[in-house]
Amino acid sequence: MKPHTLRRTGGIAAVAATLSLSLAACGNDSNAKSSDSPTPTSSAPAANAMDAGAQVFGDACSSVPADGKGSFNGMVTDPVGTAASNNPLLGTLVAAAGAADLVDTLNSAEALTVFAPTDDAFAKIPEADLNAVLADKATLTKILLHHVIAGQLDPEAVVGTQDTLNKDTVTVEGDTFGMTVEGANVLCGNIPTGNATVYVIDSVLMPS
Repeated sequence: MKPHTLRRTGGIAAVAATLSLSLAACGNDSNAKSSDSPTPTSSAPAANAMDAGAQVFGDACSSVPADGKGSFNGMVTDPVGTAASNNPLLGTLVAAAGAADLVDTLNSAEALTVFAPTDDAFAKIPEADLNAVLADKATLTKILLHHVIAGQLDPEAVVGTQDTLNKDTVTVEGDTFGMTVEGANVLCGNIPTGNATVYVIDSVLMPS
């Protein structure tokens, strides 16, 4: 697994701002040229500055659309619940969050890290069991909050034992060459959204 260049995310570190500096030429004679006058600095286009996918890692990152709302640059402007709804890997997770009435809670949070199981991860659960969980709001809420921790953590900071919003813990091991969360593999990690950092995983985590 080949990692991309990493940097820490302390809010949304994926979007770099560009500065434009206006400088006025000095001189008493409007027709005179002054070699002392500084040359105005031109700024790079904003589109070139935005590359929200520059820090992601994992083979499944190639499955994310190159443009549009479901792309890395599209998701970075939306809060995590909305961003997930535009990600083609996370349809079942979004449906589960809706069934648990958690979408608004996730969208309004200041800063989160979310371990997001793919549709294939949910498909590993027997259909009858999955349907039973989706119908049990209390149990579903506990399971989903077990996938969420406070703060936006980059691949270095996320490693270790982390407290979840379900008031239990998960253990993250490895690095961008191979990372696991309670044994679940990170398929695409360090995805920035408007208020969260997302790690897409290949299994649903179950609270003890």
